[in-house]
Amino acid sequence: MTQRRTPRPAPRPPEGTPPPAELARMARTGLAGAARVARWADAALRPGRDGASPDGKGALSDATAERAAADLGLTSAQVRADWDTARLAGLVEVHGDSARPGWRLRAWNRDDSAVLRGWVALFDAWSLAYPEPTDREPAAVAEVVSAMPQVLSFLQLSAGPVPVEQLLDLLEQRVTELRTERCEIPYGPQPESAPEATPETAEDTDAPLAPLLDWALHALASVGALTCADGQATLTPLGSWAVWVKLEQICVAAQSPAGNIEQSAEDMLRGCAQLRPNAARAEYRAWLAARPVGSAVTELLDAARGEDALTRGLAFEALRVVGAPAEPDVRAVAEETSLRPYALLWLAEHDGHDPEDAHEVLTREETTWLWVDTAAAVADHGEAPLLVRHLESAVQPTVPALLDAVRAVGHPRTVQVLVALAAAHPDPALAKAVRRAAFQVHTGGS
Repeated sequence: MTQRRTPRPAPRPPEGTPPPAELARMARTGLAGAARVARWADAALRPGRDGASPDGKGALSDATAERAAADLGLTSAQVRADWDTARLAGLVEVHGDSARPGWRLRAWNRDDSAVLRGWVALFDAWSLAYPEPTDREPAAVAEVVSAMPQVLSFLQLSAGPVPVEQLLDLLEQRVTELRTERCEIPYGPQPESAPEATPETAEDTDAPLAPLLDWALHALASVGALTCADGQATLTPLGSWAVWVKLEQICVAAQSPAGNIEQSAEDMLRGCAQLRPNAARAEYRAWLAARPVGSAVTELLDAARGEDALTRGLAFEALRVVGAPAEPDVRAVAEETSLRPYALLWLAEHDGHDPEDAHEVLTREETTWLWVDTAAAVADHGEAPLLVRHLESAVQPTVPALLDAVRAVGHPRTVQVLVALAAAHPDPALAKAVRRAAFQVHTGGS
């Protein structure tokens, strides 16, 4: 007699967390200005409208910002701030040299999950939402950005106000750990006495972190993740929920094999994310065997169209298990920008190319898009060292060439990928260059 596994129940958020509809209402309220500017741009900047266009880099030109300010009763500075927020939240997407409404804007009033995903995208980009101190070393800023998830986790577990002094102690401990993790013991004979630290080195290492913590808290407050008052910081309901979601993603293990057969394609792929390739393929085969092939392929492609780049890659791995019956559908989606590189690789392998050589069918731009998409998957689900090693897979020979290509390709996750890479990379100079590139993409600069 065959026993059916009971799916693992979805984890419940901490007691006191508002329901999703209430969280979405909070997010809509916090992002109301960004949504208003995005809707104005949707109407005013459509092709064919006289004199209404961004500056060709995804940022608003001076004339367009002034026009929006006049139409909306705002200042140009307010319009630009709301435009930047709209971009970070995915209400506006930049593709190459143009900006257009994101799918979240279309779903804003009817889809709570789209609203919450938009707010989480803004939360993830908090370090871009508020100007960083100009008098601090970029390496120190990168360390604080890397250390803040632990600070936020502590705030979430505390479930209430926490003195800023206590957060500063935690930040200092985490930064010390990060510096220790980066320490490398050189090979070969070493001089008996190490050279004395220069004033610049000493300043970089010993500079107080309090101003940078103050910047981080203000940046997180500006996106609505926390509040600061009377020397204490408190996560907002949205901030607490977002941190809890991220902790769950880290702590909850994927379901075991044979536990996903009754799930949707998206949930099945997520359940297979941590499985070894052979175990994942066995799970794909079991899931496919329980469905008509046509509807299974359609469901997998729908999952691939979602925001999660890891799910996109896994969907095409599952389609490799389907084989020839999936070819017409895969060929049909080859013109969709987000799916094209995956579809072309699938078709090349299906036509007999060696998997190691299949990438040769991609153009340089398609390869760069795939590199950014894969980096997004690593940033969302992997560890920092994996993201650093992902640099080695780029086809561009140098980091500056890669950054130029990444800026030009127009992937909607470019900013988030570069922010994560800058925070993860141990080389301060390279991290600085990557952060500058992220800022340039964010602001539309060159």
